[in-house]
Amino acid sequence: MLIRQLALVSETKKITASALSRVSAALQKQATRDLAPIWQVKATIDTFPTLEDVPIGYWPIIVSEDDLGDAAGIHEDKEGQPFALVKYDYGWGLTASHEVLEMLVDPFGNRMTAGQSPKPGQGRVEFLVEVCDPSEDTPYAYRVNGILVSDFYTPDYFDPVASPNVRYSFTGAIKAPRQVLKGGYISWHDPISDHWFQETWFSGTKPRFRDIGKLTAKQGENMRALLYRNTPERYAVRKLTGESLQLAKTTMGSHTETANAKAKSLRTRVKQVIATARKRKQQE
Repeated sequence: MLIRQLALVSETKKITASALSRVSAALQKQATRDLAPIWQVKATIDTFPTLEDVPIGYWPIIVSEDDLGDAAGIHEDKEGQPFALVKYDYGWGLTASHEVLEMLVDPFGNRMTAGQSPKPGQGRVEFLVEVCDPSEDTPYAYRVNGILVSDFYTPDYFDPVASPNVRYSFTGAIKAPRQVLKGGYISWHDPISDHWFQETWFSGTKPRFRDIGKLTAKQGENMRALLYRNTPERYAVRKLTGESLQLAKTTMGSHTETANAKAKSLRTRVKQVIATARKRKQQE
C-alpha cells in the first residue's frame, strides 16, 4: 500500500517546537489507528522546523498567523501536489487534524461518490468526499494523546438507508447516512440541473438547503477549493468563541499538565536507574 508522507510546519513563533511535535504525534496516531483501518490509507506525519527543511515528496500542512481568508484549507502547488494552510488560533490542532484527514482521503479535491440526495425531489447525485465536514464542529471532536482531533465519517455515510450497528462516523456522533450535525455541511452536484447544492447547519435549529448554482473552476483549481470560496462559514475560517474556545484552551492545557507530570516521574526513575548502576559498578 502506498504510504503518503505529510509534513507539519509552523510559520508562526507562537507555536513551540514541543507543541508542534505533540500535535504531530496525535495526528500520526489518529491517521494510523483510526483512519487507516476504515479508509485503507497509510501515512506518516512528521514535523520540520521550516518549509526549507521539508523533503521533496512530502505534502505540507502549514500553520500561519496570516489572515488566510477563504484560502484556509487544502490546495495544490504548481506541480499539482497538495498542501494545506491552517490559521493559527487556540484550535489549530483540531483544524490541522481536519485538513490531514481530508487530504489523506481525497488529496486532490475531486473525489466524488454517488448517493441519494438529501434534498426532497432530487434523485441520485454526486457527493464531494469531504470526510470531516458534516461533523466538523468542536463538540463532535475527540482526543488523541489529550489533543483535540476531528471526527470523520466512514464510507457507510453514503449508504441508501440507515442500518443498526453501522458506524457512520468514527465517534458515532453521526447516526444516519448523509446526516449533517450543527456547525457542519455536505456538498453535492446534481447532474440533471448541473447545479451544486449544500445542506448546511451553520445557524438556526435545523439544517437548510442551498442552491449554489453552476460552478466553473479556474485553471489549477479543484472542486474542493471552488466550494471553499462558496462556504465562508466552514470551520477552517471560523473564529473560535464561547464553549468551543474554552474547550480548545483546556485541551492543550490539560495535555501539558499530564505530560509534565509523566516527564517528572520518568526523570526520577531514570535517576534511580543510573544511581543503581553506579552503585553496582562501585561494588564490583
